[in-house]
Amino acid sequence: MCQTCHGLDGIAKIPLAPHIAGESELYLRSRLEAYRSGEIEHEMMSLVAKTLSDEDIADLAAWYASVRISAQIPE
Repeated sequence: MCQTCHGLDGIAKIPLAPHIAGESELYLRSRLEAYRSGEIEHEMMSLVAKTLSDEDIADLAAWYASVRISAQIPE
């Protein structure tokens, strides 16, 4: 599910989705939990998060937090 918008590598595939690669695991968990509980409303994320178990949220947050990206600064 997540990779459709955020990419398997955490680099967004659509303009309105944020990049989440390397984001804090705690932040990702808290956001997913907030979407699931209804504390934060978002058309797509609220629907997706409601299908996630605690274990799913922990696994997704750990995965995306572990993804490392690199950028090259132009000379």
